[in-house]
Amino acid sequence: AGETFALISDAGTPAISDPGYLLVRACVQDGIEVDCLPGATAVIPALVNSGLPCDRFVFEGFLPLKKGRQSRLEALAQEDRTLVLYESPHRIEKALREAQEVFGPERQACVAREISKLHETYHRGALAELLEEAKNGVYKGEIALVIEGRQHAEKRFKKSSE
Repeated sequence: AGETFALISDAGTPAISDPGYLLVRACVQDGIEVDCLPGATAVIPALVNSGLPCDRFVFEGFLPLKKGRQSRLEALAQEDRTLVLYESPHRIEKALREAQEVFGPERQACVAREISKLHETYHRGALAELLEEAKNGVYKGEIALVIEGRQHAEKRFKKSSE
């Protein structure tokens, strides 16, 4: 009908780990032109500021809430690339506990929170250390969890044991 509309978000780039992609897909299927203006997304700043290798990475978005969560984590444990996940502040302690069980307590990670906002912080360390911090309730707001890939963890372990 010649109308113009905009899809905007107050929490990152629309369609990244949210159902906004359904609207974009419908537009594409109906031949409606879609433009994407670059905007905020937590993935890249979380990855870069984590201090973990960022030459190759995997963005997983949110883990499944229940069904398939454990098997997804076990599959990710074999991933050599750095992992980036989104997590809720209400589930970050559970996510860190599960990650520690699957990846091991010494696997390096970073909890990036409130990226591009007033209370932006980066908590870096082994999964076991980050889990202890989570138990104290310090992780509030929007969270990106960055986890070292298997290959880098194994290299780091070999160097420390030599």
